[in-house]
Amino acid sequence: MLLRPLTPKDADACYALFHRTVHGGTGAFYGPEQRAAWAPAQAPDSWPERLTSGFAICATRWGKIRGFFTMGHDGHIDFAYVALEEMGKGTAARLYEACQAEARRLGLSHMDTEASHLARRFFEKRGWQVVARQSVIREGVAIENFRMQKSW
Repeated sequence: MLLRPLTPKDADACYALFHRTVHGGTGAFYGPEQRAAWAPAQAPDSWPERLTSGFAICATRWGKIRGFFTMGHDGHIDFAYVALEEMGKGTAARLYEACQAEARRLGLSHMDTEASHLARRFFEKRGWQVVARQSVIREGVAIENFRMQKSW
């Protein structure tokens, strides 16, 4: 597995991975209407720019994107997704470690995110704390997630 920066050319592959992960991996926590609002069939026009602003990194295996994380220069992790078949193989951990190293390089004292039920477990294993349980509205649908942070 190789880590490399994301580019706008990766937008379609990342959206396909994001869509497949949300729809195929979160059914235990979110219903069909919530998943459709969270990850619509079509990527928004702003997707390539949102994906590559800040620190944006992907994991590739055999030339195919297997996961990606994005983080703003303020330490906010916006996207943290790996392919369903990569879960439990260390892909997310490697991407997360790269983000944390970048946050430290930037001189930040903390990181934060809004984590799904599934991602919450991943972050808690790495010392993150839940700040608040919240509902965000996407396409008029409430989706529960967790504001989380880690300080050092």
